[in-house]
Amino acid sequence: MNVGGTARYVGDLIANIPGNELATGFVQGLEIEDQIVSKLHVHRIPHLGRRIDPRNDFRAWLELRRLIRELKPDVVHTHTFKAGLIGRLISGNHKRVHTFHGHLFEDQSFSRLKQLAITLIERYLAKRTDQLISVGERVGKELRERGIGRHQTWISVPPGVKPLSLVTKELARKTYGIGSPEILVGWMARVTSVKNPRLFLQVAKALPDVHFVMAGGGDLFETIAKEASSNIKILGWANSQEFWAAVDIAVSTSDNEGMPIALIEAQMGGIPVVATNVGSTSEVIGDRETGFITTNSVEDISNAIQALINDERLRKDFSAAAIIQSRAKFNFDAFIDRHKELYKTIS
Repeated sequence: MNVGGTARYVGDLIANIPGNELATGFVQGLEIEDQIVSKLHVHRIPHLGRRIDPRNDFRAWLELRRLIRELKPDVVHTHTFKAGLIGRLISGNHKRVHTFHGHLFEDQSFSRLKQLAITLIERYLAKRTDQLISVGERVGKELRERGIGRHQTWISVPPGVKPLSLVTKELARKTYGIGSPEILVGWMARVTSVKNPRLFLQVAKALPDVHFVMAGGGDLFETIAKEASSNIKILGWANSQEFWAAVDIAVSTSDNEGMPIALIEAQMGGIPVVATNVGSTSEVIGDRETGFITTNSVEDISNAIQALINDERLRKDFSAAAIIQSRAKFNFDAFIDRHKELYKTIS
């Protein structure tokens, strides 16, 4: 069972989404699940949602407990803080596995009190977990440094990502009405504080002769759109296959990351990346091999972008290395096999 996949796989347990919205896969313009879900035997937990809601969270716990007693899974594998909290508080004969896709300890919107509360909860839950997984080595190390599962066995399992079938650059740019700049620099992420979109705006202002494009949505979208300089094209939510086909250089300005899938997709598409040194980003980007890992200063990021713009040979070398390294490291079949072996080992 996967919350939020097991020896007896029953699919994801996904939260509180009306059926008509599931048919399209979108809620308020946001894509919320992969279409592969339509081919799986899925059990939904009606009251499981992202926001903290004691009443509905307790109902979700009851619903999940009832489902676990009915299915009698060998393994319950949870993802995300909320699903991990509810799922690991349910007793039974099953084994518990939890995957950390990152953490929120660097998120500026989280107060110290919230961070302390999450840390204490995760320390307790770790003791009720048979196997802890991090998507990257650095993510696991940072969690252990906060005392989360410090004395337990951790493993790191990089995500399995299938390379995108990119459209042509000409078609992608035509779709977005971008025109034909020689070099286009792209940013794709949730437009929220932890991704630090304002840093991207500052970089664009520091390079007024360079063309930038920004994709994503979130709570800061309207504000960022108003603050953007004239050399930035703001797209909102965009199709990855089109977006990465359109750009020549990718940029990540995040204050915190787990294992950024968008950057893996960019690398698999042969896009050199300039990214801040947070989370497990450095496990995706080979510094000075497939891109540049920088500090969060405008000058460092701008200089790295300018170095790629000025050197076509460097861009081509990084592109070729990015394709080879990312497709080997984030192989989808290897990801599946690693989980199969894990489930067999702990069951």
